[in-house]
Amino acid sequence: MSASSSVSAKSSIRKIFDYPKYWAECFGTASFLPMSREEMDLLGWDRCDIILVTGDAYVDHPSFGMAVIGRTLEAQGFRVGIIAQPDWNSKEDFMKLGKPELFFGVTAGNMDSMINRYTAERKIRSDDAYTPGGEGGKRPDRASLVYTQRCKEAWKEVPVILGGIEASLRRIAHYDYWQDKVRRSLLMDAKADLLLYGNAERALVEVAHRLALGEDIKAITDVRGSVFVRKGTPENWLEIDSTRIDRPGRVEKIINPYVNTQDLEACSLEQENQAPDPTEQALDLLSAEEARQRKQLERQLRGELRDQSVIRLPSFEKVSKDPVLYAHASRVLHLETNPGNARALVQKHGDQDLWVNPPPLPLTTEEMDAVFDQPYSRAPHPAYGNARIPAWEMIRFSVNIMRGCFGGCTFCSITEHEGRIIQNRSQGSILREIEAMRDKIPEFTGIVSDLGGPTANMYRLACKSPEIEAACRKPSCVYPGICSNLNTDHSALIDLYREARNLPGVKKVLIASGLRYDLAVESPEYVKELVTHHVGGYLKIAPEHTEEGPLSKMMKPGIGSYDRFKKMFDQFSKEAGKEQYLIPYFIAAHPGTTDEDMMNLALWLKRNGFRADQVQAFYPSPMATATAMYHSERNPLRRISYKSEKLLALKGERQRRLHKAFLRYHDPKNWALLRKALKEMGRADLIGYSKKHLIPPTDPIKGTPKAEAFKKQGKPALTQHTGLPPRGKPAGNKSKGKISKPKRGKGSKKTGKKAF
Repeated sequence: MSASSSVSAKSSIRKIFDYPKYWAECFGTASFLPMSREEMDLLGWDRCDIILVTGDAYVDHPSFGMAVIGRTLEAQGFRVGIIAQPDWNSKEDFMKLGKPELFFGVTAGNMDSMINRYTAERKIRSDDAYTPGGEGGKRPDRASLVYTQRCKEAWKEVPVILGGIEASLRRIAHYDYWQDKVRRSLLMDAKADLLLYGNAERALVEVAHRLALGEDIKAITDVRGSVFVRKGTPENWLEIDSTRIDRPGRVEKIINPYVNTQDLEACSLEQENQAPDPTEQALDLLSAEEARQRKQLERQLRGELRDQSVIRLPSFEKVSKDPVLYAHASRVLHLETNPGNARALVQKHGDQDLWVNPPPLPLTTEEMDAVFDQPYSRAPHPAYGNARIPAWEMIRFSVNIMRGCFGGCTFCSITEHEGRIIQNRSQGSILREIEAMRDKIPEFTGIVSDLGGPTANMYRLACKSPEIEAACRKPSCVYPGICSNLNTDHSALIDLYREARNLPGVKKVLIASGLRYDLAVESPEYVKELVTHHVGGYLKIAPEHTEEGPLSKMMKPGIGSYDRFKKMFDQFSKEAGKEQYLIPYFIAAHPGTTDEDMMNLALWLKRNGFRADQVQAFYPSPMATATAMYHSERNPLRRISYKSEKLLALKGERQRRLHKAFLRYHDPKNWALLRKALKEMGRADLIGYSKKHLIPPTDPIKGTPKAEAFKKQGKPALTQHTGLPPRGKPAGNKSKGKISKPKRGKGSKKTGKKAF
């Protein structure tokens, strides 16, 4: 599909609320989607059309994926039931709502079940924020797989559709950190009928209506954002070996995708001038058949055959044994994520092909509004009584204003799940949700805890040209610098903030979602508005590191952007007469990070008076680019070959502990480890008692006065850690996990969001 055709295709796509409603619309809407046969009886249902199985507690709020999917399907006229956190040891819980008329929809919940259950050090977590009482262990490991098996045991003939973030990020062969091996696609292991990745409302609505019309789920192979199993490539499809498109220099260098645009800069990750590929020099020796295939490939690269082209990735068997091929497959997948130009992917698993259709088209603002305007009860299901659900308490007074992220940070999987094109709600829809909180929730005190999303300040930011947006293959719009084609105008967001805080009954609107500060500095008016009215004492931002080496592997801006933002933040805080602080987040042990990098970061922290209470170690989550770096020890941001330079991946426990220790240089428990490391690095000059030294030569437990004095050196203006104080707890409280810093006004509340 060419750039122009992709734009027209997007405009002509069927809207998700334009389908004729299913006959069960006559039953109306439910105050809560039923979780028991008794509730179904009260609604007058003899059965459910669709049953959704989730690893989270059922909270009927638009920040919980099952509620969004359930309400969207209900709006199509379907009877939707919920089985939340079932007992997975037998099929009994999966039969309690009876046999669904159409299908089971299965998800692990708002988080990958393995990340939800295990720390970055593979230790079991004691709690689960998405469970009543915060109790851990209420969902199985690899929950999507286990739930699918139980659904099939309960009703073998009923289709099972996988979705949610766990399924989305395991849609192809993927490295599994917990087993330290490459696993098959989740669809293959779970033996479900279909997998829908990304924000799946559009795909799921289409599939539901097609099943309702009697179509066999095995015949549904043309839905964007779907993954299914087939044998062989259909006729009239052009199959391209992935190695043919991963060449030195520009991606698809044969045909410039911007040839039809004028006066606009082409986006491209790879700008280096590289030597020609020897395979290119041999093209004049092609046979007639090879020449025909070559011409067909060139047509495909121009977009003429894109909608009938599929890229064959190396098979599961190959990528599971060869880390270099795994990195190559990861690189190609990430190059094929733009809905405007992505091609289908196919990967052989044994004697079957796993077919991955191009990504779903983003929802329009009108569709986003309709999704969020559904009749959510905005509360946990009554079956939980007064049990506390921590994730619900964090987001109950927050509002999601957008989806997606074009940052492309390699350690993050938001882009792989939600896409890089920002999907926005209208201002009116957002304000209506705030009014609904005010009017329907007795506990609302007038404080909106967050207006945000994956990134707080990407609302209504997009490429200036739809044609360039549809053709671009750049994984980030803001790295290595902000693309000249990116609109960075924050005026729509500024206006939203002003309108929100001026609503009757609203006392304050806080911004708690992570802020992209390199974008914010492009709009000083936005920074002033934010700092003056929407910071609850401190603001979290994520430089992640200070050194160019690791930052280049993360695709994050240099520390100079942080310095520029901090200067604005301090200036506008002073002008507003407020004492406010920045909370910078940093990552230890990210691929490509040396001991020297961490040492320099520790020195920066000390110079700037920061002490990390808790630290964040790199966590290799499925499908993230940095996870491919970790597993393969190669950099898939560049062309992969067996001659590619090896990348440092920190896998040993000692080195990971050392990197975390550098972030907590002030903790006496780490001094012995740091002394040994600094001596081995030839930096014993950093061991001493003065302010220029990083650590002292002795421990305070020995009662050395100088060591005790060293502990008190340079009292920080702020202690950074991985989370804000729990809701309702003022900063300065000495309970575990709080931020300690000089006294100031009342602390802000912790908020958070999870991708649908």
